[in-house]
Amino acid sequence: MEEVMTQLADLQEAWLPMVVEYGSQVLLAILTLLIGWWIIGRMVAATHVLMEKRHIDKTLHGFIGALVGIGFKVILLVSVAGMIGVETTSFIALIGAAGLAVGLALQGSLSNFAGGMLILIIRPIRAGEYIEAQGVGGTVESIQIFNTILKTPDNKTITIPNGSLSNGNIINYSRQPTRRVDVNIGIDYGDSVKKAREILLGLANADERVFKDPEAVVWLVSLGDSSVNLSLRMWTKTDDYWGVFWGIQELAKEHFDREGISIPFPQRTVHMVSQAAAE
Repeated sequence: MEEVMTQLADLQEAWLPMVVEYGSQVLLAILTLLIGWWIIGRMVAATHVLMEKRHIDKTLHGFIGALVGIGFKVILLVSVAGMIGVETTSFIALIGAAGLAVGLALQGSLSNFAGGMLILIIRPIRAGEYIEAQGVGGTVESIQIFNTILKTPDNKTITIPNGSLSNGNIINYSRQPTRRVDVNIGIDYGDSVKKAREILLGLANADERVFKDPEAVVWLVSLGDSSVNLSLRMWTKTDDYWGVFWGIQELAKEHFDREGISIPFPQRTVHMVSQAAAE
């Protein structure tokens, strides 16, 4: 019995300093982990509040919050591992290699992800705006993190990768509150340009949707092969653009017919030469 007690005393003397030393390190590491985890949660919440104040699109909130949380949590875990004596150099190298491998495997997706973030931060387009990009046009239905969804006027759905969209030209027809409406009409060479101009200006001035300042103008833009081409240019609200464009064209046709002004179509004169005359 005395021998057993002696052995236990020896073990206690040998291990107690180690338990005290490493136990305190483990407790400190656990405490650091808990406090750090709580602080990271507060940082993610603060990030969401900041994005709300900056009016960043809500689609981006979850992704940025997740990236901030994951990044700081990885740093925290590496730091805690170092506190309890784990060699972190190889661990960090492993994380770097894994990140490089994932990046190479997902080059296209990462490009679209980065493009989506740029679009949502810079905001060259918003949901509900009509745009043209990458050779297609439509109303922006949603801006997702990898793709942007457009809906065409005939109800087709177009999906554009954000990487291509952010690196290309974008024509936004809805961003400005006003737009200029150009109605181009050709008249016969024998008709009066002055009379046609008066009719077109009368139609523009009679339409309440057309601005009086700047006032509507009619220019003779070209002398075509079979017509004198006029351009009626007027300003209106962006929302009224198509109504004015279609309405003025229809009224112009009716008034020209009533006043005897013809809208010619391309014509070609063919001279027939007989065989006898040719000889």
